[in-house]
Amino acid sequence: MENKKELRLFRSTTILGIKKGDQVALGGDGQVTLGETVMKEKALKIRKMYNDTILAGFAGAAADAFTLFEKFEGSLEKYNGNLPRAAVELAKEWRTDKFLRRLDALLAIADKKNILIVSGTGDIIEPDDHIVAIGSGGPYALAAARALLKHTRMSVAEVVKEALLITAKICIYTNEHIVVKEL
Repeated sequence: MENKKELRLFRSTTILGIKKGDQVALGGDGQVTLGETVMKEKALKIRKMYNDTILAGFAGAAADAFTLFEKFEGSLEKYNGNLPRAAVELAKEWRTDKFLRRLDALLAIADKKNILIVSGTGDIIEPDDHIVAIGSGGPYALAAARALLKHTRMSVAEVVKEALLITAKICIYTNEHIVVKEL
């Protein structure tokens, strides 16, 4: 029964974001799968929000993520672009609402001051190293980004792209159609 449920979900992965000083970049691959089948290669999983001052990306069930994007945009409007406050309110609603609680996705969000992961269990994670990585390829992208940041002088946007390209060589749920957006 569990396998049948999984096969119905369109899954999207991988998202990587880095904030370093005044540089912020968020990137994602373009792959969407249904079970083990690639259904789309050039999906756009990253978007700018709130007058292009906030970046958001998703991993997980695609339809669920679009619902969360809408809810997050509403929170941003309600709290005048205050990213931490909008994230807390989204996480509270996501965790307590009977319908939203069933949504299967993660959000990576960033502005010039913050970079966060928001989950449906109410978790809001602000990583110590200012690198967020979600989705099936998240651990690979995180490792590649950390190594590139430590051993190169690349911009954060270049690191995001290169780390995602490395991830695509390892993770079968990540492809090389990379989109990177910067603030």
